Amino acid sequence: MTATAPRPSEAAPEVRTAAGALRGSREAGLAVFRGIPYAEPPVGALRFAEPRPVRGWAGVRAAVSYGPPPPQAGVFGMEALSQEAAGDDWLTVNVWSPEPVPGAGLPVMVWIPGGAYVIGTSSLPEFDGGRLAAGGVVVVTLNYRLGLEGFAQIEGAPANRGLLDQVAALRWVRENIRAFGGDPDRVTVFGQSAGGGSVAALLAMPRAAGLFRRAVAQSLPGTFFSPELAADIATACATELGLRPTVADLSTVAPSQLPAAGDAVSAKIEQWRERWGPIAYRPIPFAPVVDGDVLPTTPWQALADGAARDVDLLVGHVRDEHRLFSLIDGVLGQVTQEQADTALRTLAPGPDGAQRYREGFPSAGPEELYELVNADWLFRMPTLRLAQAHTTAGGRTHVYELTWPAPGLGGALGACHGLDVPLVFGNLSSGQPALLIGEDPSPEAEELSARIRTAWTAFAADGDPGWPAYDVRQRLVQLFDARPAVTAYPEETSRLLWQNHTFPALPLAER
Repeated sequence: MTATAPRPSEAAPEVRTAAGALRGSREAGLAVFRGIPYAEPPVGALRFAEPRPVRGWAGVRAAVSYGPPPPQAGVFGMEALSQEAAGDDWLTVNVWSPEPVPGAGLPVMVWIPGGAYVIGTSSLPEFDGGRLAAGGVVVVTLNYRLGLEGFAQIEGAPANRGLLDQVAALRWVRENIRAFGGDPDRVTVFGQSAGGGSVAALLAMPRAAGLFRRAVAQSLPGTFFSPELAADIATACATELGLRPTVADLSTVAPSQLPAAGDAVSAKIEQWRERWGPIAYRPIPFAPVVDGDVLPTTPWQALADGAARDVDLLVGHVRDEHRLFSLIDGVLGQVTQEQADTALRTLAPGPDGAQRYREGFPSAGPEELYELVNADWLFRMPTLRLAQAHTTAGGRTHVYELTWPAPGLGGALGACHGLDVPLVFGNLSSGQPALLIGEDPSPEAEELSARIRTAWTAFAADGDPGWPAYDVRQRLVQLFDARPAVTAYPEETSRLLWQNHTFPALPLAER
């Protein structure tokens, strides 16, 4: 029997990058390349260092499997996932392309996974870029260092190593994406939750200037740390190991074992509530650090000062940002008056913030007030504030709010945090976020997902997602629901409550 040679359309695609040749696979008409290193493994002598460009290789390298995840916190089973994967080549990208030939000139969309800066990896099924790339764009997903490896304030190490990894990945895109059919001058960086916070940080980072033309920040958190707060948290984590927060000490701990120290601090973080402030209430032990160098100032201040004015921005949030966390915390439907009062006292802006929330929402009970102030503090108002800062400084901004209620899990979560992820990627039945869609995605869900994907890819192509740009007078936003509409920003009461809050870097509350 003679083997039949594959037709050209079925042949494994090959591209040549600056470091060497790659052979990928064909999937649903797309060329797919997985596990491409964009930097050297950050271990050994490179532990806690800035990422180093990847060394070249001879021959053709197979690019058919995802790279191993970076070390993960023990949340949602992610720790086991990272420990099961062999190797320390964490800093990799994956590419989906409809036309992997130089000169195709397709828009490029680079995805930064979220996960509270402690979990997240591009190999999760919800981040498969196939359906999004089928809309005529090159999709790139990436890994970056997390937790202590990526964001702890460690003596002898640069701050924000996770953000520096993202910059290195964007440099790789700039240098190599043309070989995959992408246009290096039409790169859009997009991310959700901590990924959205990363996008906001990149807008403010001099090292990232010129590496992307457009940005999409979905549900970006308002938590950016001062160096003093970050250093204090790093000290607490190192103390769990009987060590100091230095490169010399922490390098003695295997990367796979280091997240346990962060998990231990998270588990008892309330004991630092007076010292660390609101992040001990949530809890949020890691976030980008406004160190004055890698990240000179907060994204809100940077954009207000005109940074990234030439970058088109698409930004938005879901309506019920906190309800998923209420479910995880076991308080959904059970919020007490005391819990609501604590949330208002801790998170509402200004000395009279709690009272102003009660006056602004006079018919709201404890649960609604609890949900509102948590959602506003962590996601909704930081997101809106970024839009306002960019617009006021002369940047082009488009704003959306996802109001379609999640039908999964009994429909109890509304338009909750994370619902936008399966809708943006079109992966409605794979990965954990698909639980929000339900076991059998409805035609309504499919239609909404298609509408959102069309908006995101159109924005990546020419900066216009299909609705008017935001301005501080009309405040027009796109509402994504079963029946989409363009209307004035609907969370007006919250906007007024937070209009004077600037989201500064969170300080160390007690010295």
